[in-house]
Amino acid sequence: MDFANLIWQIADLLRGPYRPPQYERVMLPMTVLRRFDCVLAPTRAKVVVEYERLKGRIDGNALEAKLNAAAGQHFHNRSEFDFERLKGDPDNIVQHLSLYTQKFSTNVRDIFEHFEFQSEIEKMGEANILYLVVSKFADVDLHPDRVPNEQMGFIFENLIRRFNELANETAGDHFTPREVIRLMVNILFIDDDDLLATPGTVRTLLDPACGTGGMLAEAQNYLRDHHAQARLFVYGQDYNKRAFATAASDMLMKQVDHNGGGDSIRFGDSFTEDKFEGRTFDYFLTNPPFGVDWKKQQKEIKREHEKEGFTGRFGAGLPRVSDGSLLFLQQMWAKREQVRQDERKHGSRLAIVLSGSPLFTGGAGSGESEIRRWLIENDWLEAIIAMPEQMFYNTGIGTYVWIVTNSKEQRRRGKIQLIDARRTWTPGGSPESKRSLGDKRRHLSDEQIDGIVRLYGRFEYGECSKTFDNEDFGYTHVTVERPLRLRYRMTIDDKTRFLHACPHLLDDVQAIDKALGREPMSDWNAVWNDVEGILRGNGSRWKAPEKKLFRDVFTVTDSEAVPVLKNTDEYEPDSALRNFENVPLKKDIDDYFEREVFPYVPDAWMDRDKDRIGYEISFNRYFYTYTPPRPLSEIDADLREAEKEIMRLLREVAG
Repeated sequence: MDFANLIWQIADLLRGPYRPPQYERVMLPMTVLRRFDCVLAPTRAKVVVEYERLKGRIDGNALEAKLNAAAGQHFHNRSEFDFERLKGDPDNIVQHLSLYTQKFSTNVRDIFEHFEFQSEIEKMGEANILYLVVSKFADVDLHPDRVPNEQMGFIFENLIRRFNELANETAGDHFTPREVIRLMVNILFIDDDDLLATPGTVRTLLDPACGTGGMLAEAQNYLRDHHAQARLFVYGQDYNKRAFATAASDMLMKQVDHNGGGDSIRFGDSFTEDKFEGRTFDYFLTNPPFGVDWKKQQKEIKREHEKEGFTGRFGAGLPRVSDGSLLFLQQMWAKREQVRQDERKHGSRLAIVLSGSPLFTGGAGSGESEIRRWLIENDWLEAIIAMPEQMFYNTGIGTYVWIVTNSKEQRRRGKIQLIDARRTWTPGGSPESKRSLGDKRRHLSDEQIDGIVRLYGRFEYGECSKTFDNEDFGYTHVTVERPLRLRYRMTIDDKTRFLHACPHLLDDVQAIDKALGREPMSDWNAVWNDVEGILRGNGSRWKAPEKKLFRDVFTVTDSEAVPVLKNTDEYEPDSALRNFENVPLKKDIDDYFEREVFPYVPDAWMDRDKDRIGYEISFNRYFYTYTPPRPLSEIDADLREAEKEIMRLLREVAG
């Protein structure tokens, strides 16, 4: 049975009181509730008996711990109701279902509070559809023996994908296709095989935009399949209430955390409410929302950025407000483990899905460029993998997986690997279906994932994998100036305009007009020297704004005029002729100027005080393959054939 489709069919019962984009409000918490119900079914009677025995004797955390033990889980429900008993009293279904959810342990009640489920219970009750919805869910067996944890994750994702399509959700939001996560996880752990094979190894992983927890689940699946003797404690945070509640419920049922699972997934905005402040982690894995602005959090983020010495989480730089994905990268990397061999600290590794924009958006000195510079100059950026387009459920844009680490292998130090996997894909939304799943029209097969991982592991220069020095992505943004050239001329109109602004300078202007005349003069330096002499003779002292206005009114730029002197050794630059050159870091700037600039503009010079270092990464530049045009003879032959066909069709019409 396709459980996701079966549950989706139940959603049709909501039509009327709910619009399709609102189905998520009911279907996610009901699916979670039914899953809890099935998981607790074998020990329900035992928990009720234990509760009756202990109530009045102990309470609070002590009571919850005892009841959790009786349930054999990190949670419990001490109500005598289950879905079958709820069906037995249609008239009181609202009160009984409310009571049933309130009898869960504190951690589960918190989940349903974030689902805001009580209001949905009341709304369905008022619409007389609650009993029917509960009855239909009672027929869906979601016990782990019937629906393993891995399949449950797919059910959640399938439902959320459909809800997102109905609601036109933000691109990249909520979750990532499982095959993309598998690729990321394989590369995340690839260098730690020896460490993870050591019995008793304990590692931690954080996803600060965990959505429904798919990445956390896949990371644990990898370790269970490849290194069962190692333990991976996963942690996540999300600001979407329903996504958080779904992930938290999934983690509880999987018992993934050493502290009972109830605290491993936390609710809140990672930018403004760091729920893991002061913690460090061995691994980071995330797919932040693409193109989501951080205008609402701008005040707090800027305050964090400007902490003394730029030591805050976002100290490297602030990207443009329209896309906060690089803030997630900084948020994670601020929690990295330092490499300390004497304490067996192995550093941290990070994998993040980003759109193409963070690769090159922003020039030298911009927030994005400064973040790239921070990563590259510290030798933390290890690899970037270009993924095929149409790989995600609700966006068709191309994506890139960045791998960041502070413990590079010796052969990778000072280098960055680029892998072009844009042509590596299989048609269809998933291995099980050749049909599209929303915008997801392509997927990666297991063999293709293995192939990309092998390209990464070989670290060789080839058609789809290239390695570069860190400096290859950097450049110096140099300002190239050319001299200002002004032609002076006093006309009646200009004179009137100047005196309208400065009527008190009439006598001086009349003296200048008489002394210099009305003919154009191409040497402003000489003109102004004469003007100053006239002013001294008149005993006048003009203010700086008046001098500026005089030049602005009575001069125009002229490429044939004499350059204007700024002082005895320098010319004044013409801002209209100002240009910029991005000189690769590996090239000598003076040699570059002599070769690429001076032969074409011999009056130019560089203002080196304005130099800025920038970094950008362009996959098209490094992986572009030139395709020569077809020979003209072939094109002419095709045109002649097309003309013949057109004439044949015209004859048929005319005949």
